[in-house]
Amino acid sequence: MKRPEVFRSIRFRLTVIYSTLLFALAALTLAVIYLAVAQSTAPQQITERTAKVYNDNRQYVGTMTVADVSQIEAAVNYNTLQTLRTYSMIALGGLFLASLGIGWVLSGRVLRPVGAITRTARDIQATDLTRRIHLNGPHDELRDLADTLDSMLDRLDQAFRAQRQLIDDASHELRSPLAIIRTHLDATLTTPDATAEERHRAVAVVDRATTRMSRLVEDLLATARRDAGALNETELDLTTVAHEAGEESPLPDRPLHLRYQTTRGLRMIGDNDALRRAAGNLLSNAVRLAPTDSTITIATGRSGSWLWLAVADQGPGIGPDDLTRVFDRFWRGPNGNGTSQQRRTGLGLAIVRQIVESHGGHIAAFSEIGLGSTFVLWLPAADPTAATPPPTGNPLR
Repeated sequence: MKRPEVFRSIRFRLTVIYSTLLFALAALTLAVIYLAVAQSTAPQQITERTAKVYNDNRQYVGTMTVADVSQIEAAVNYNTLQTLRTYSMIALGGLFLASLGIGWVLSGRVLRPVGAITRTARDIQATDLTRRIHLNGPHDELRDLADTLDSMLDRLDQAFRAQRQLIDDASHELRSPLAIIRTHLDATLTTPDATAEERHRAVAVVDRATTRMSRLVEDLLATARRDAGALNETELDLTTVAHEAGEESPLPDRPLHLRYQTTRGLRMIGDNDALRRAAGNLLSNAVRLAPTDSTITIATGRSGSWLWLAVADQGPGIGPDDLTRVFDRFWRGPNGNGTSQQRRTGLGLAIVRQIVESHGGHIAAFSEIGLGSTFVLWLPAADPTAATPPPTGNPLR
């Protein structure tokens, strides 16, 4: 037979524990008092005796019951002890009932914050994480638990919002090339009357759309890996990473100059592939936006306990309003000299920021309209000389 819900609750168990402990302490106290009184008074029942009674003339008039004074005192003590035991048992019974009620009320007050936490958790759904506990009262363990859960819900809410935003943006970005492919397949490639020139042009458009989708999928996978914190950390030289990224950077279709301004011996702990991808994304943007015959600078250095890697171009620059948004997912600025074939997914700089932040660093951007842009990666050194805050200035200035 299943027990009632109230008997399976923690409130009932706490009530029983409170009541049992209080009853045991009271019973022990009364037992000690009872034994102390019994040992100090030597109580015993009175022993009756009879004696003959004579008048003043020495004439026998009858008998009477008599006892010693000590026996009378012992009998009084005995009766008092019996009364004490009787009332103690009654008091214990009443105390047990009262302790049940007091324990029920106290356990209810103690568990009231738990009830608030439970109700809030029950109302929270995966699609609505806006509810918070906001527990009031003293700063005890339950308050700390509620504050910790609120903080966890804040992080989950931000993560779910970012995930939904990423899915929405990715769906929007994929919809356009898919529509282009579908349109040209239906209108040109599957039409028998289409000319060879039209088919060739449709194939070129479909190829650009599939290339764009492939690049988007690759960037989404890189974003997911960074979100999951999948790092393969080893000791590396940041300058070596910069040179490898420069060697692997895409070759432009116009004359450009790549200048290295690096310092050797910049040791740090990190993921070599991830940092090379971050530097490569910065170089890819610089190559895409740099004017013909301009110079792209890739530089490395050290400032206190921080290492830096900078990529500077002489492109069109970024406006002050857009400078704060360049690291947002799917944000795109002007294409500069880039053509439609060079259109990017808008995830490159967001991936760079994720990589740098996963290494405990931060990224900064400096730009002036018409004078170019500089992106700086600040990363902690493997052998910090002192605990200094990360610099915020442009190391190339």
